[in-house]
Amino acid sequence: MDATWERLTALLGPVHHAALATARRLCRSRAEGDDLYQDTVLRAFDKLHTLRDESRFRSWFYATLLSRHRNRYRSAFWKRRVPYDQAFPDGAEPVGEDGRERGAEAVRARRATEALAALDAAQREAVVLFEIDGFTIEEIADLQHASVPAVKSRLVRGREKLRRYYERRGWANANVAPAPAAVAKGATS
Repeated sequence: MDATWERLTALLGPVHHAALATARRLCRSRAEGDDLYQDTVLRAFDKLHTLRDESRFRSWFYATLLSRHRNRYRSAFWKRRVPYDQAFPDGAEPVGEDGRERGAEAVRARRATEALAALDAAQREAVVLFEIDGFTIEEIADLQHASVPAVKSRLVRGREKLRRYYERRGWANANVAPAPAAVAKGATS
């Protein structure tokens, strides 16, 4: 068992921060994202013996992350929508990936979190994986068990929903631009 943990931590090291950030972006709160990430690590530990090619660990781990996310999203408990003002009762809103609050960055992070939460799970996954984590459309199709055209459609529709969301709130041309800016763009690869 110790050898399995050592192997997992060695493989997880290079992708840890990015995967944790992705889990947080996929969920509607930082705490839910942390829970999702921890659940994914435990699942990865249980299934590590199925990983045949360590060079594909990143994709394998993200597939596990997305699977755990979908399972949570489908369950009745996770389907409940929490109003944004109640999602962070202690006032600890999501901020930059280093966890520090910094004026404009905190505003952008709050806006991006709120906007991403408005997307359905498949669109949110596609947008986060493509725009933020840098996966290719083909990799996302493989991770989501979908066709390339389906992923492209999710990206286009997700971006359009994000654009409308930002416009309805008057954030589209505000002094504090939405983050990431690429999320609001309408072009696909």
